[in-house]
Amino acid sequence: MKKISCLIVDDEPLASDIIEEYLSRMEGFEVVAKCSNAMQAFTHLSKSRVDLLFLDIQMPKLTGIEFLKSLRNPPKVVLTTAYSDYALEGYDLDVVDYLLKPISFERFLRAIDKATKLLAVGTPSSSFAQPAAASEPYIYVREDKITQKIFLAEILYIESQGNYVKIVCNERVVTSYSSISLIEEKLPEAKFLRVHRSFIIAVERITAFSGTTIMIGKHQIPIGRSYKTLVEQKLSID
Repeated sequence: MKKISCLIVDDEPLASDIIEEYLSRMEGFEVVAKCSNAMQAFTHLSKSRVDLLFLDIQMPKLTGIEFLKSLRNPPKVVLTTAYSDYALEGYDLDVVDYLLKPISFERFLRAIDKATKLLAVGTPSSSFAQPAAASEPYIYVREDKITQKIFLAEILYIESQGNYVKIVCNERVVTSYSSISLIEEKLPEAKFLRVHRSFIIAVERITAFSGTTIMIGKHQIPIGRSYKTLVEQKLSID
């Protein structure tokens, strides 16, 4: 059975050693490298892929959050820090878990359990997946403290509401603390279209449209001025 490869990034040797020691107690995990800063981690990831990244936030030159934002296809990430201030931003980046130092082994196990389950179903770091065993792609988004699985076929449209996004589906509405741009990155361009700075629509769910408005059933979505040309090209609006 292939082991889950882990990369530890922390500028505190003791904190890094604790995580390595915790992982050594468990079967099926392998620490492939330990890095003391983000640049070392970037070099390692550019050469070889890892399954799980334990990432400290407060590091010199480049923080863990800044480093994570710079990765186009990051592995699964567990953030580790002595500060709780970054929790919301961390979850906004779709991390597996957020561990506060000093990290107890019991709390560490809960994070490992989450990571193992996500890796078992084959969800890549972008949270967009189309597993071999399933035909329907989906995304994961966090609503309050719960991670919701949303099949793309469910989605009618997505609306930005300040620091939150509202994902309107066939039979439910999911509200997540996130930006619409982050959600857009998870969606396939062929299926979804940004028509306004505050709206993304599911192209296949369009029931009618004009030069200024898109109808999805009873929902009326405005077309933004700066998006008008793109929308016209995509939908061939005369």
